[in-house]
Amino acid sequence: MSKNVIVTGGAGFIGANFVYFMLNKHPDYKIVCVDCLTYAGNMSTLADAMKNPNFKFYKTNICDREGIYEIFENEKPDIVVNFAAESHVDRSIENPEVFLQTNILGTQVMMDACRKYGIERYHQVSTDEVYGDLPLDRPDLFFTEETPIHTSSPYSSSKAGADLLVLAYHRTYGLPVSISRCSNNYGPYHFPEKLIPLMIANALNDKPLPVYGKGENIRDWLYVEDHCKAIDLVIHNGRVGEVYNIGGHNEMANIDIVKLICKKLGKPESLITYVADRKGHDMRYAIDPTKIHSELGWLPETKFADGIDKTIDWYLNNREWWETIISGEYRDYYEKMYGNRG
Repeated sequence: MSKNVIVTGGAGFIGANFVYFMLNKHPDYKIVCVDCLTYAGNMSTLADAMKNPNFKFYKTNICDREGIYEIFENEKPDIVVNFAAESHVDRSIENPEVFLQTNILGTQVMMDACRKYGIERYHQVSTDEVYGDLPLDRPDLFFTEETPIHTSSPYSSSKAGADLLVLAYHRTYGLPVSISRCSNNYGPYHFPEKLIPLMIANALNDKPLPVYGKGENIRDWLYVEDHCKAIDLVIHNGRVGEVYNIGGHNEMANIDIVKLICKKLGKPESLITYVADRKGHDMRYAIDPTKIHSELGWLPETKFADGIDKTIDWYLNNREWWETIISGEYRDYYEKMYGNRG
């Protein structure tokens, strides 16, 4: 049965991958992308999707209540998947306010629209960072859905606040919601301010590879396509009102990833430059995905060794995409391609 799905933040890294996944997995669905194209939204990422008659794009901020309500009236969505978020920890430390506006108030606007116009499912894409961090010397500890929220940054606090609001709307208004909390994603279209694409781009340009502290921080890496498959399962088969952790079972120290990228690209480790650590830097993230596996049959399919090879190959084959981002020219793409439409 055909459905109309609104994907907010669909011009960003994970959102765009989800758009392509849904267009391929559900060719009878209409996918409506809502993105305000901040610095991390890149319209060129969606160039192929724009050719698909089942795809539609709105340049709208999720905090714009009037604009969002108009989209709901026009598109009559069955499912809403909210990826839209300010997500870079360093930026949240410098300017917390925009994170609270987008991540909490924007989420409220989306859910109010869902209440007003009716939907089958509202899904909130969250992060494992709401749990805080784990000690490096306790590899036996993992985040479960029952782990208390214990945030470290304005970013993670804003995401935790949004999660609590989503659950409150379910309890208070009966809104059919679900939440997923994922570990660090990597793969195609990853904005080159994050660790893996930054290191690939800098290494290819023989620039210094900045590593926080000693690079000992450990992250659980999840290939973005595996994440998209998990969300697809949750929105169709997951229980309403539930939280699902989505983890990659791929724990890696940051410094080991940087050294691996140097090796894959044939670049010297002398490019690595250690810089002052981030304020409140979480040491280790690790997710236990038992719940989503036992309830929905999901497991990560991509081993890190395979995923990082595919990711590096993508950046090698799509240099123009990330080089226009680094130069800043990508910001002109929307106006050039779509500015005179409608």
